Amino acid sequence: MRESIHLALGDSTGTGVGASSGGGYPERLCSLLRAADPALRLINLSRNGDTSADLIADQLPRASRTQPRLITICIGINDLGLQLPDDAFALNLEEIALALRKLDAPIVIGNIPDLALAPAVQRLVPRSLYEKRIEIFNEHVTATAARHHLAPVDLYSWSRELLPEHPEFFSPDGFHPSAYGYQVWAERMFAVALPLLRMPAAIPA
Repeated sequence: MRESIHLALGDSTGTGVGASSGGGYPERLCSLLRAADPALRLINLSRNGDTSADLIADQLPRASRTQPRLITICIGINDLGLQLPDDAFALNLEEIALALRKLDAPIVIGNIPDLALAPAVQRLVPRSLYEKRIEIFNEHVTATAARHHLAPVDLYSWSRELLPEHPEFFSPDGFHPSAYGYQVWAERMFAVALPLLRMPAAIPA
C-alpha cells in the first residue's frame, strides 16, 4: 500500500536557508496539506547548493526508493548562479521528470522566481542580463511540465508582482527567502498541490 509521503527535491530553498525558524517551503507546504491528510509525512531530499545535475546524482537515487503520495520539486537557481548552459539544464530536467514519473505520483514543479529582484543580486549583476536567463530557464521548466504532465506553479510571476513591495520576503542575506517569504511560497504551491493530493494514487502516463 502506498504510504502517505510528500517527497520534496530541490536546493537550499528546500532546506530553508535564510529562515529563522520553520524550515523551507516543503515543511510549510506539508504542514498545510496535513489538514487534508493528517498522516502525511515529509521526506525532504533537498540539499544546499545543488544544481539540476547534483539532484540527478544524489537525490534521484534516494527518491527512487520511496513510494510517495505527492512529489514537489524546485530546482535551477544554482544552475543560473553558476552560469551553467540552459540547454544542459533542459536535458537534466528531462531526465529528472522521466525518473520521477516512474514513481507514479502527482508532481508539482515550481519555476524559478525573479532572482533579479533580490537585493544581493542587484548589487552584483545587471538586472536585465539575469532576468533574460531566468526567462529562458523558465521556458524549459514550462516545456518539461507540459511534456510530462507535471503541475506547474508560477513562482516567477508571483515574485515579480510581490517582491518589489515586500522586502520582508527576503532574509538578511538579501538572496534567500525569510521565514515569511517561505510561507508565502508554500501557500502558492499549496493551491496546486492540494487537488492533486486528493486524487487517486495512480496518474495517467
